[in-house]
Parts: sequence; C-alpha cells; structure tokens
Amino acid sequence: MRRRTFLAAAVSVFGDVAPDRSPETQVPWYRRTLRWGQTNITEKDPACYDIGWWRQYWRRTQVQGVIINAGGVIAYYPSRFPLHQRSRFLGERDLFGELAQAAHEDGLVVLARMDSSRASEAFYHAHPDWFAVDAVGQPYRSSGFYITCVNSPYYSEYIPDLLREIIGRAKPEGITDNSWSGLGRDSICYCDNCAKKFRAVASAVLPRKADWDDPLYRKWIEWSYQCRLEIWERNNRVTKSAGGPDCLWVGMNSGSIATQSRSFRDYREICKRAEIILLDYQTRSEANGFQHNAETGKLIHMLLGWEKLIPESMAMYQAGRNSFRLASKPEPEARMWMLEGFAGGIQPWWHHVGAYHEDRRMYQTAEPIMRWHKVNEKYLIDRRPMASVGVVWSQRNVDFYGRNNHEFVELPWRGMTQALIRARIPYLPIHADDIDRYAAGLSVLVLPNLAAVSDQQCKAIRRFVQRGGSLIATGSSTLYDEWGDPRKDFGLADVFGAHTVKSTSEYFATVERKWAASWFHSYLRLSPELRAQIDGPRDGTEPPPFGKRHSILRGFEQTDIIPFGGMLVELQIDPGALVPLTFVPPFPVYPPEDAWMRVPKTTVPGLILRETGKSRIAFMPADLDRRFAMENLPDHGNLLANIVRWAAADTVPLAVKGPGLIDCHLYSQPGQLVLHLVNLTNAGTWRAPIDELIPMGPFSVGVRLPSGLVPKRLRLLVSGEEGNISVRGAWANFAVRLIVDHEVAVIE
Repeated sequence: MRRRTFLAAAVSVFGDVAPDRSPETQVPWYRRTLRWGQTNITEKDPACYDIGWWRQYWRRTQVQGVIINAGGVIAYYPSRFPLHQRSRFLGERDLFGELAQAAHEDGLVVLARMDSSRASEAFYHAHPDWFAVDAVGQPYRSSGFYITCVNSPYYSEYIPDLLREIIGRAKPEGITDNSWSGLGRDSICYCDNCAKKFRAVASAVLPRKADWDDPLYRKWIEWSYQCRLEIWERNNRVTKSAGGPDCLWVGMNSGSIATQSRSFRDYREICKRAEIILLDYQTRSEANGFQHNAETGKLIHMLLGWEKLIPESMAMYQAGRNSFRLASKPEPEARMWMLEGFAGGIQPWWHHVGAYHEDRRMYQTAEPIMRWHKVNEKYLIDRRPMASVGVVWSQRNVDFYGRNNHEFVELPWRGMTQALIRARIPYLPIHADDIDRYAAGLSVLVLPNLAAVSDQQCKAIRRFVQRGGSLIATGSSTLYDEWGDPRKDFGLADVFGAHTVKSTSEYFATVERKWAASWFHSYLRLSPELRAQIDGPRDGTEPPPFGKRHSILRGFEQTDIIPFGGMLVELQIDPGALVPLTFVPPFPVYPPEDAWMRVPKTTVPGLILRETGKSRIAFMPADLDRRFAMENLPDHGNLLANIVRWAAADTVPLAVKGPGLIDCHLYSQPGQLVLHLVNLTNAGTWRAPIDELIPMGPFSVGVRLPSGLVPKRLRLLVSGEEGNISVRGAWANFAVRLIVDHEVAVIE
C-alpha cells in the first residue's frame, strides 16, 4: 500500500465522525470533561483545608472535574462503618462532602478517590481472613498498613458497601481508586479465599514459588489477571446500580506496561470494559524521557478508541525516584511532560499532594498550560493519528518472555521507538492481537524482539505481509510461543528467510538471557567493504571494492564496521536473501595492546533483507534496538531509521528538517490536519529534572495530504503566527521559525 492509497485508509480505519461534546446535548461526563485537578488530601488536611482558595484555583486552571479523597485506607467523611478508619484530624467534619458540594456548585464533575489495597491494624484483627498472607500465614504489610486480599469479602462485600455509601452521601459522578488491584505479582497470597478459588479453577493448590516453566504457576498468572477483571466488572455494577448508568468505577492505571503486568492489569481487556482511562503516570524516567508520555497516550488510545478520553495525573511536585511531595517540580519539567501528553491525546490533570504548601511555586505551573489547552481544546481531541509504521507489542510478551526481567522487552522497544523519534518518523503502538484491525492503515510492522508470539498472531503478521505490507523484526522475534517456550524455529521463519539449526535453537533457550544482559566487544561488518577506496593506512587485507551497498547503509560510506556489543549465532539463510551485515565475534578490550580482531569476518548474519512482491522484509538477529537503548550510539539509531525508511518506501507521511531532537505527531480531523512538534532538546534531556528550555529552529516541514484535502491556511497555535503554505503534488510544505517547548500546526 503506497502513497495516497495508504493515507485514505489511515483515516477511514479509525473513522472521521467527531462526537458532539457540548454539555447541552447531555453528553456523559466521561466524554466531555477535558481538564482535571486533584488535591490528594493528607490525613492532616481536614484541620486546615482552605476550600475557598482551592475553588479559586479550580477556576484559574479551567478544570472541569476534580478528584476528591473519600475513603478506603483513610476516611474523610463520617462513615457509618466503624472499621473505616477516619482521619485523626477529621472530628465531626465531612471534608469529602464539603468539597464535593463546592465542586458541584461550581459546575464541576466529581470523582471520589479511594485506596482499596490496605487497611489498619484494627481492621486486620477484626477480619484477619480478609487479608493477604504469605506461605507461612503471616500477613503482608506496607507502610504500617495490612494488604487486603482481592479474593476476600473485603473486595466483594465491604468495598461495594463503601461505594454505595459514598455515592448515596455526595452523588459523585464516579469512583476512582489508584491502588485497586491488590497484591502484586512479586508475592503469592495463600489465604483461604485464594486457595479455595484457585482450587475451583485449577483443581490444584496454589504454586509454592515463582517458576515460569511450571504450568501451575502459569495458571496462577492467568487466574490472577482474571481476578482483577472481576473487580473492575463488579465495582461498575455496584456504582451504576447506586448512581445510575453513567456513574462509573474507573480505577486508575499506569502508563507502564511492565507496571501493569506486575499488578495483573491486562490493558487490552480493561480498555474493552472502560469508557475512560484515568492514567496514574505522573512523571518521566530518565531512560524513557518526556516522549514516552505521548507514546503512552497513543498506545492506550489504540486499545481504548480515539473518541474516548485519557486524563493523566501530572505532578506539580518533585516525583520520580526521589519523590519530594511538598517541593515544587521545576516548571519546565512539569510543562514538558504535560505537553507530550497533549501530543499523544492525553488530557491534563494537575496533581498536588496536600492542601497546604510552603513552596508556593507549584501553584504557578498549571494555569498557563491549562488555559492554553482550554483555548485550543478542539484541536487536541476527536482526531485520528496518521502514520504508516506500526510497532507491535503485547503484554503477554512482557510476562512470559520478559518474565522477571522486563528489560528483555522494554529495551528493544525503547531503542526502536527512540530511533523513530530521532528520525522524525511517526509510528503507532499496535497490540499483537489487533494487527488485523489496523493493518489496512499501515505499510510497515515492526517487531522489536517480540519473542513470545502465538500461532494466531503469527498468522496475522503473515496475512499482513501477504497483502503487501512490509515487516521488520529483531532479536528473537517469534522464536517462542505464547507461553515463552522455545519453538524449533522462528514462527515466521519462512517470512524472515532465516532458520535456526537444531543446536542453535537449543542454544537460544539456554544462553540468550545471559547475552541480553551482557556487553561484549563485538562488531558488525558492512558489505561490500569499501575501505580500500577510502583514505587511510593500508595493511594489505583490504578487499577490492565491488558492487554497491544497499540503501540501508547510507551514511556509513567511510566505515566497514559498526559497534555491536551483543552476541549472534549461525542461522540458515534462504536463497535470494541479502546479508549486508555480518558478525565480528568478541575480542579483548584490555589491555589496549590486546584489542585486535581475532576473527575479522564470519558468515553469521546480523541483518537479512528480502523482497517478496510489494513486501520488504528485514530480519535483524543483531538486536541493535536493545543495544541502542543501552548505549545510545548514533550508529545504531541511524541504521534502525534507515531500515524503517527502506521498508516504508514512500509511505512516511511527514518530513521535518531542522536542528534538535523534535518529537512529531500528525493527526487528521475533518477538513484539516494537526501536527504537534515537541522540542525535546533541553539541558536535561537524559536526566531529570530540567530547568531550562533550548529554543530550536528554523524548520522546514512537509506533510503528505490525504485525498481531497486542499489546504489554504496554516495556523501555529503556540506562536500565534499564520504561515505560508505551498502545495506540490501530494505534499504541503511550510516553515516553522522557532520552537521553544512545542508548536502545534493546523493545516486547513
């Protein structure tokens, strides 16, 4: 699928009809509430909560909804349940009720916030059978509280009663809970409730330890996911029964798939059941950067749908590895995280811990960003992404291949997507079970070490290729089944044009994980070798130059090797496949006198290229995506981008030229296009927090136009400028003079 054919499909596959969000049409709150605020109440706050000031702050920041602590671990209203521990500073006050009433008077949506995961010592002694216990019967504890069991009456009876009480008292529009899924995957609960329920499902006792090769442990993993889905469904039945069909229980979810896995939250299944996703994902990591927030928004929208909303808790305080909850986050750090969220279709939700702060700087951060969002909200919702490249993931790959070390999955993904961002190539995260659903709008699928793949998923990928789509796969992609058990050969060996041999297959299963976690002094050799015609010393080993290098090696004309750092084994290659990179095995680094190649050249393939019909296939056993995430070597990122551009041919719908690290996101709306350009070039790109932004420009931008769109106007929503736009064939071209933090171009 090429050029205009692709672009028409890219729009139609998502649909083009925008829902009416005006309140007078009785659109439910979860479709029209675009800006949120939350003061996460501490136990002390009931003694000093200045409701009048916070009401002014709601107005200043243009919020349409607020999240107010109600109960769970601490109650902020006079609950009728004696074990529902009230704040020691509450007295006879109903702080939750007062705040809910004030918000409703101001026309705001109210979500009651809870924490169902833990309770007090008194509660534990009253109902010890409601709490999670270890293998010797001792209760699990956290921060002085006792961890409740998701399979006990605490979740099935007590929490539903609390939900009914809260809804009956204050009439919130819904309930949320950021610790709703109970004990995580690192611990097994052996309480009687779990033992009985698991025995009914598996006809066996609970596993005694974590063992991914044990069928019983695997059953426990799948069963634990199902238990959390039961909580989601049960709580929604309760809230709708108590508060009406639009009174939703919406939990909270992470922006990290690894975190979701550790908490037994199946994102795809949750999104099937959700009208809105509340995202508890407050800040960047140094490894992922701000750009991960936009990626997270797109990943969730591809599961949830683009017509639905994803508000995200955005910390105004120092969050992350060192969380200083009462100190203001530097404004540029908070702003860039929020802006990347906008670029990915996320809605803003400022978040403060506590209702009183001596560091008053944090009150200045949200207002200008929220006001800008209010003015430009129609360009930030009800839109569809435009991209020809889909990067494939699955939570099952995280679980059953990544197992206890998610870096085997996270690093290849991160390296591949960082390479695409550097190259300004738009992409979409595609779940492995949704390939058929989105195939018509894509020209390339990328499998970044997507190792654990089911037979059905392999068939979907094969269908994509048979229809003319191109494929890029790295590392051990498809070498394992959905349980993480090794196959005798790659599941898509015929598509890759490469096969394991018997000894190689066994070798993968025994030493691959050691390789992935290690660094070696190894290289990849480029073919054909050109150094004989490049200026430099001669030693007589230079082969005479012959032939022309493949286009994926563009930019590497003056070298015959690039760093690798990993390990490879021999593969059997099908006739007609091209191998432009081969493995140079490790040799010593120290002492320098010993750093010379023992085996300068092998036939072990690092990259295999094939073309079949309209499809272009690149299989890269050399996992340069993982290496790029680990070492950040430009050679790796540039080569990955070259491979994607070759596979995509002429279908990439965007070209942005200019300095700096710019994250690009292109969307369509009826009759217009919206392009986000986020400037990630800053003094703290790879280390948080930042406190200074570095302006970049100028930029020349080219956007491939969907069929039927003839643009007449260009507006830049951040600078307020109107620019000149020229159309040549299928491309619209324009300039952006300068980007400080971000720019949003509307082409209409």
